[in-house]
Amino acid sequence: MTVSILRSDGGWWVQTPAGAAMIDTSAVSTAELLADRRAIEVAAVADGPVVPVDRLVLRSPITAPCRVIAQMTNYRSHIRDSGMDPDTVPLTFFRKSSGSLSGPFDDIVRPGHVCFLDYEVEIGLVIGTTIPVGTRVEESDLARYVAGLVVTNDVSARDLQLPKTQFYESKSYPTFTPAGPALVLLDADELEHFPDLRLRLTVNGEPRQDSMVAADMVFRPAAALTALARFQRLDPGDVVLTGTPGGTALRAPAKPVEILGSLLPPALRWKAFFKRQAGNRNYLRAGDVIEAGVGTDDGAIILGTQRTVVRDA
Repeated sequence: MTVSILRSDGGWWVQTPAGAAMIDTSAVSTAELLADRRAIEVAAVADGPVVPVDRLVLRSPITAPCRVIAQMTNYRSHIRDSGMDPDTVPLTFFRKSSGSLSGPFDDIVRPGHVCFLDYEVEIGLVIGTTIPVGTRVEESDLARYVAGLVVTNDVSARDLQLPKTQFYESKSYPTFTPAGPALVLLDADELEHFPDLRLRLTVNGEPRQDSMVAADMVFRPAAALTALARFQRLDPGDVVLTGTPGGTALRAPAKPVEILGSLLPPALRWKAFFKRQAGNRNYLRAGDVIEAGVGTDDGAIILGTQRTVVRDA
């Protein structure tokens, strides 16, 4: 049975059918909480007082500082949107600042110099046990290393990311990684249903992203963690974002336009590209409401839905 962990300014909670039950723990960080499993188990079954979940001001269940690592172009639909071949794209990663983490209902703040703000709903793998460099992670022992899953949104400033190939800056501003509402702890049997998860994102009620892992994801969690462990140690409380489906605002230009653009000097090429992008109404604007959720269609696993509003700095 899944256990959904919530975090508020008042502490840590387990979500139950009756409401939120407080966890009796001194843990401050996600890593410390995951080490206090007995307290989580007691709160999950205790017949004590609960509070309505909607009375809690929820914060990110992933606490900073931690490692925030993301896979690039890991869904076939997104790879095609980016003008690439899904069968030839390698497994690659980038880092985000843990300072970009924010709550599931906090505003997303667009910096004044950013014009092309984009969204990317993703499933976050929350590490539960240290993964030393050189570890090989098999699908059969994924639960040994992954404590649970969380909904994330990899918010991206495309006008910084593309011309400068600057992933770290373009994705690391404060509020650029909303996480939650819950950290959903899963056992080995439940993690076997990872391929059945569906990712959805809407903007102002308009569907933008809707995809199932089984049909769309290229590199699954065990392969991703094994590749990371070739060079990167991971520790409890770290989170690995596993990529986003197609449907983001950014799309590759049509082939004839791309060919013509390749003949231009880089500065003119990007100027022409963003001039065309200016007519794309799918980029985020102040007041836009984003709802991003993940779960299985049968309701067996529900990671929850976050609701964020874009504000200008």
